[in-house]
Amino acid sequence: MKLSSRSASGALRRWSFFLLLGYLLPFGAQAAELLTFDGLYKSNTVLGLKFADRTLALKGQTIRLRGYMAPPLKPESNFFVLTHEPVAICPFCSSDAEWPVDIVVVYADKAVIPTNFSVRIEVEGTLEVGSFIDPTTGFVSQLRLRDSVFHKIN
Repeated sequence: MKLSSRSASGALRRWSFFLLLGYLLPFGAQAAELLTFDGLYKSNTVLGLKFADRTLALKGQTIRLRGYMAPPLKPESNFFVLTHEPVAICPFCSSDAEWPVDIVVVYADKAVIPTNFSVRIEVEGTLEVGSFIDPTTGFVSQLRLRDSVFHKIN
């Protein structure tokens, strides 16, 4: 069976597209799941926070989460707190501050340059679930993203 030049060039274009796609996105790789602050917890009662089933299912996986960078504890740190809504004051600097329950601690490989607290960002990292006390700061967290990167979004 002989292919026409038209079908051969179309097949070549399709193969080129898939080869390029494979170069940009390794075989089997998938985009990180987007998790939302609204979907982090199943409930928040006097007995404490209960994680949503989806949050627990994504434990140990790379996820994306959108929110706001809270003002940092110090200017050059390798972590920050991601919040659902903008927070104008450093939660560690004022004992009277009303600190939101739905926060995620974000750890990066290098020092993080803080963004304006009112600029929305998207963070991608490996989700950790459960109580953890940071050995350096003593900060207690329930949800963390490790090996994270972030960028500003509109």
